Amino acid sequence: MKILVISLYYEPDRCQSNGPIVRSLCEDWAAAGHEVTVLTSFPHYNCPAVWPEYRGRLFQRDQVGPVRVLRSYIYVPETRSAPGRILNYLSFNLTSTLAGLFSGSHDIIFVMSPPLTIGLTGIMLGRLKGIASCYNVQDIWPEAAVRLGLLRGRRLIALFEWLERLIYRQSRRVFVISEDFRDNLVSKGVPSGKIAVLPNFVDVDFIRPLPRENDFARRHNLTGRFVALYAGNLGLSQGLEVIIDAADRLRDHPEILWVIAGQGACRDALMAEAERRRLTNLRFLPLQPEADVPWLYASCDVALIPLRRGIAGNSVPCKTYSIMAAGRPYIAGVDPGSSVWRLTSEAGCGSCVTPDDGQALAMAVAAAAQSPETVRDQGDRGRQYAVANFSRAAITGGYRRMLEEIVGG
Repeated sequence: MKILVISLYYEPDRCQSNGPIVRSLCEDWAAAGHEVTVLTSFPHYNCPAVWPEYRGRLFQRDQVGPVRVLRSYIYVPETRSAPGRILNYLSFNLTSTLAGLFSGSHDIIFVMSPPLTIGLTGIMLGRLKGIASCYNVQDIWPEAAVRLGLLRGRRLIALFEWLERLIYRQSRRVFVISEDFRDNLVSKGVPSGKIAVLPNFVDVDFIRPLPRENDFARRHNLTGRFVALYAGNLGLSQGLEVIIDAADRLRDHPEILWVIAGQGACRDALMAEAERRRLTNLRFLPLQPEADVPWLYASCDVALIPLRRGIAGNSVPCKTYSIMAAGRPYIAGVDPGSSVWRLTSEAGCGSCVTPDDGQALAMAVAAAAQSPETVRDQGDRGRQYAVANFSRAAITGGYRRMLEEIVGG
């Protein structure tokens, strides 16, 4: 089977956007004997411009392990305004469609969102090549963008809602990552038989329980204190101001260290606010290279999964599974009844607090710092649950079998 995968990112680092998910899918499908080609943009995630080595060209062919990669030009705005984002997405729609026309013959197309607009490339190439296009929903757009204030204006919102319905209607199969997502799509008229629920996954061999005392922790002065860690994208949907607030409330608890590791649009503002409040118990680390991700999680005592109010129904953070695989508990600021809330209750791998509530988060972290046995037990349960339910081989194999059924049918 020849699979054409379309993804905005196919970065070389596991801790960046949904690139790790796409890379794992492609590598496992290739290992199963299928021919995989990826249409993606020039690397630019969380950067103000395309990487220097890719500038000054429209297309480039790469070979990443067993996967053939076709990279194309993308406009990268200096500021993350709504018009800039739209131009960013549409420029990739144009160049990736052109690259796809000359990518050879394929049997099926697999499109990884976000952004929503990437579905257009899949539909157009599917029509031109006469093959089925399948769409994977990682975040429900435009709902998430509207909630975050990234998308405004009645007509513009209506346009993107129409585009959402078009993509669902024209896709042969729509993959979603939770039952909440499935219910959302069914409420919009998507036939339930077209939807397949497959959660995201984690490489439980790569991210695994490691000693709390390690070289990474010593190198970054993360020893001898109770570390509450947020690692990932520093964007709008996370509402990371709640960590600043919680750290401020516990400034008189020097035994607790708050760490924010990552890169994103909100990093500078968060650092400025922490400086304004003179928080000596909060530390920022840069985005970590792939090899250090397991050690980053190993160097914390509890991890944090904050989301703004109303976002948990439209987004399931991939970091949830990584934290569980690392054998660390988490404290999630999510809406009651959301997928993460239910997972936490079922697996017994952490605790949940209401979103955007700095006091609740501070109390939860303080309680965890006083309960080392509970923290250890929650981490062990999370690891066991991740291995049993979110292993990479099981989920990528599930996707592969569904694609094979579509092509065979």
